[in-house]
Parts: sequence; C-alpha cells; structure tokens
Amino acid sequence: MTAFQPEQEIEDIIVIGGGVNGSGIAMDAAGRGLKVLLCEMSDLGSATSSRSSKLIHGGLRYLEFYEFRLVREALAERESLLRNAPHIMWPLRFRLPHRPHLRPAWMIRIGLFLYDHLAKRELLPASRGVRFGAGSPLVSSIDRGFEYSDGWVDDARLVVLCATAAQQSGAKIRTRSRCIRAERVADLWHVTLQDQLSGQTSEHRCRALINAAGPWVSSLFIDALQQPAPRQIRMVKGSHIVVPRMDIGEQAYILQNEDSRIVFVIPYEDDFSLIGTTDVDYRGDPSIVSISAEETTYLLEVVNDHFNQQINAEDIVWDFSGVRPLMDDESATAQKASRDYSFELDIQPSSAPLLSVFGGKITTYRKLSEAAVESLTDFFPQAGPAWTRTAALPGGNFSNQADLKADLNQHFPWLPEQLIARWARTYGTLARELLHGCSRLADLGENFGAGLYAREVQYLVAHEWAMTAEDILWRRTKLGLHLKQIDNAALAECIQQALAEQPGRSPCPV
Repeated sequence: MTAFQPEQEIEDIIVIGGGVNGSGIAMDAAGRGLKVLLCEMSDLGSATSSRSSKLIHGGLRYLEFYEFRLVREALAERESLLRNAPHIMWPLRFRLPHRPHLRPAWMIRIGLFLYDHLAKRELLPASRGVRFGAGSPLVSSIDRGFEYSDGWVDDARLVVLCATAAQQSGAKIRTRSRCIRAERVADLWHVTLQDQLSGQTSEHRCRALINAAGPWVSSLFIDALQQPAPRQIRMVKGSHIVVPRMDIGEQAYILQNEDSRIVFVIPYEDDFSLIGTTDVDYRGDPSIVSISAEETTYLLEVVNDHFNQQINAEDIVWDFSGVRPLMDDESATAQKASRDYSFELDIQPSSAPLLSVFGGKITTYRKLSEAAVESLTDFFPQAGPAWTRTAALPGGNFSNQADLKADLNQHFPWLPEQLIARWARTYGTLARELLHGCSRLADLGENFGAGLYAREVQYLVAHEWAMTAEDILWRRTKLGLHLKQIDNAALAECIQQALAEQPGRSPCPV
C-alpha cells in the first residue's frame, strides 16, 4: 500500500478517461464546486471520441429498434448542444433517398413525424418529402425521398472544450497519465498515476472514483482495480473514409443499404466529403484499430450505388476507425446493439464509491455527465445544482457564425478571410484570446502551411494540452487533410519550443 503525506490534497472526484464522457463529467462536477482531477492515458479524445461520424443526432434508425427513450433524450440534447456550442456545432439538412428495398414511404413518413415530435424542436425545420428530377446527383432510378434535420459536431474539439470548461472551474487535467492502480483505503480511494512520457508515478487521493475509460472501462477493473468487471462491453468498430468534396450539393445524405445498414455522406471541412460508418464487432486492443479492405469496398459500393459521381479507393485522402464501447445487450448484430448508456455504482459500507460508465453516444454526453454526477451527490452535500443544460461551452458565447466572422473581420481586418472562417468555427470567441496583442499578419509568426501559424500552435500547447503534431493536425484542427502543404519539421520544432516554455510539461515525441 502506498504511503501518503497527511498534507496532500484530497480530491472529491478523480475521473479516469479523457473522452467526451470523462471530460463532460469533469466539467459538470467542477462546475458544481467539487474538487476534480481528470486523468487520460493519451491525448484528450484520442480514441472513440475523435473517430465518430461527427453528428449530433437523435438517431433516426434507432426508432426501428424501439429505442424511443434514447431517441427522445438525444433529440432534446441536440437542441441544447446546438445552442451551447455554435462554433463547433451547427444544423445540417439530411436527404434520405427512397429505394424499393426500403420500408414503404408511408411508414418512413410516420418515423419522420415521430422524429420531428418526440422532443421539443425550436432550432431545426421539420422533415418533408422531396422529388429528385433532372440535375439530381442521385442515379436516375431514385426519384423521390425525404429531408430532415440534425446537427454536425467537431467531436475532438468538443472534448477539449469540456476539459477547458472543467479547468476553468478548478479541475486538474492530466493528459498522458495512465491510472495503473486504484485501491480503497477506508473512506478514500488511493490512486497511482504514471506519466506516459517520463515513467514517473504520482499518488493521489479522492472521495469518489469514476471509471469513464470508454473501450477500456471493463479492462480497467482487472488492470488497475484488481477486481472482476461487473459487466462487459461490446466493442464495435466503425470506419470512415474521406474523399475530395463530392458534387452532391450542400446537404448530407443518409443511405440505407439492402442489408439495412446506414451510410452517411457528409460535407466535411469545406473541401471534402466524409463517408461512413461501418458496424463490425471488434476484439483486440482498442488503440490499434484500422479500416479493413472489406470495409473500404463496402463504403465505396454503397455510395456508388446511389450517386452518378463514382468514386474509388484512389480518391480516398484519409480514413479512420474507432471502437464504440456499447452495452453488451446480446444483440444478434453489431448494428442492433444499443447506443444507450448505463452506470454501475459500487457502494460498500464505510468505503469510497466507484461509478463506472458503460455505453453512450456523443449526442447524450451532457445528459450522461449530469446523471453521473447526480448519482454521487448524496456523498457531496456541498455540490451545487445541475447547470450545464444552458451553459455555453468556452468560445460559444455568440449567436451565429456569420456575426462572429463579421466581428473578427472588423477588429482584425488584416486576417485572411479563410483563416477567420476556420478560427470562428474552431475557437469561437476564444479566437480573440488567440489574437491578443496581434495587429498584423506577421505577429502570427511562421506559417507552416495550410494557414497554420506559430501563434496558433503556441496557443494549443499552452491552453489545450496539445503535445504532438498529431494532436494539432488531426484533433485540435483537421489540417492534416492538407498535410502535403505543411512543413512538418518546422512544426515539430515549434511544438518542442512551446512545450519547453510550459512549466511541468515534458517534451513529447512528434
């Protein structure tokens, strides 16, 4: 057993896992006045939470599995999230082409009517039927369909902004810090963290422990808690491909294949189209996951069956795969496995509680986080009330992106229009903090290519826990899509210099 010094600070809660659920829980708890420490073994959102389909949606297809409560909750959350983070989330109109193998049109209309009315809808227009005529990007055999509304999200930035909000409320955020041991000692948890860069360990105490490790939620019981997991998760791999922007208009498309699986085609980062996802049961290390040749072929075939514009493997500029940690409900197929979430609260007499989070989807992260903290409030009578439903995420305190871009252009007329647009949808009003003290383009420092300046790199290292080129190019931004334009050697040097200027931050391999 590890010896602790009496004067060492005791946290109220330690959260293990820096994905969207862990970061959301840390934000909620810290905002209620609790002392919180969040540890993440890699970068924030580096696994499942940055490898989603980038959608804030109720889950239209979940209606056919009768998950009405989940859909209703997700639809209600969709409205809150779009209001609270207009920089990284915005409405998106979807088209659903109707084909003979789908359910009858009248049945789809009923489903869309439920989708429109299961929860209060204020920001998004209702669904409607559409006809596809001359000039349609769809193959000629598809002449009718439907339109409905959902939302888009920059998933990796959502995680970072939740962690930022948590830190602003006093939480400690420890990235590259793996929990290697946690044990109950009387009414406290004694937790050992290991720095994944230096190998050094640190000891911490807390009154409650939250296991929000996502795909590792069950294995953490064996590896760190040294006890059997109360339940197992079902790991389902979802893969996506990115191609140059398809000539299919501004809307996203939801394509239902003959096997009843869904593939989205979504406008992405101005110049690209995002295509996915697959649903494949996965066994193995969740940190080592990649798209298979079969998945690539499947996605290409579904798209080519629907659109006049044909794409092939040579068009793919990027692909990514993530493992969804779903509740193991013994569904026959991965696509039918529930996207709902549940908690396991382990309370023993005169001992510190352990809360474990199983399942979930990005749209319901805020509600999940609120419910997780609520389940522990009996142990923390000093905790404040729930507060996140109407709270803007950092940088989200503005009404719409058009007005924000106009404001930035007025105050910083020397900024290129393309940079203003990207920073508005990446940082929101935090762009003003990034630009503090700058009065000309030269003040942004070296341009590494694709509009990535030294000033932005330094900001991301100092304020958003970025430590590698991957953190910056693929999670804090998506400039990795323009990798051929970027001077990686100069970027790596800038990151190392920025890290050296941060107290307590070790250099990290780039």
